[in-house]
Amino acid sequence: MLELLRSLLSNVSDGAKAPHHFDDSDYRLAIAALLVHVTTVDGAVSPAEQEKLRNVLKQRFSLDDVRTDELIAAATQADAEAIDLYHFTRMLNRTLDEDGRVRMVEMMWEIVYADGERSEFEDNVVWRTADLLGISSRQRIELRQRVAAKQGGNGAKN
Repeated sequence: MLELLRSLLSNVSDGAKAPHHFDDSDYRLAIAALLVHVTTVDGAVSPAEQEKLRNVLKQRFSLDDVRTDELIAAATQADAEAIDLYHFTRMLNRTLDEDGRVRMVEMMWEIVYADGERSEFEDNVVWRTADLLGISSRQRIELRQRVAAKQGGNGAKN
C-alpha cells in the first residue's frame, strides 16, 4: 500500500519534491486527500483512476496542471500521514454547505467508477465519509447509482 502511495506521488511529481502551496487549513487539501484515499484504498491504482483524480481536482478548483500536481502531491502526503478520515471530514463540515458535502461524495463515486469497478474497500470509504459528512444512506446510494449510470459501472449492488 505504501508503495502505491509512493508510486502515485512519484507519477504526479516526476520524482521531485513538489512545493506545498496547500496547507492543512485549506479545504481543497482535505477534499483531495479523501479522493486520494479512495483512489488507493483497494490496493490498485489504475491509470483511469489517476486521470479521473486529476480531472476532478483540476475542474473543481480551476487549477492548472502544475497546481493540480502540487495538490495531489500534498494530498497524497496528507493521506499517508492521516490516522483516520475525521480530520478531513471535520474541516469539510466546517467549510462546506450541504450541497458542497453532497458534491464531495459524488466526486468520490466518480473516482470509484473511473475504472468501471467498485470494490468493497472503496464502497466502505465512501460510506464512512458520507456518514461523517452527514449525508444520508439514501442520498449516498442515489449518488452512487447516478454516477454509475453515467460512467457505465454497476450501481445496483448495495
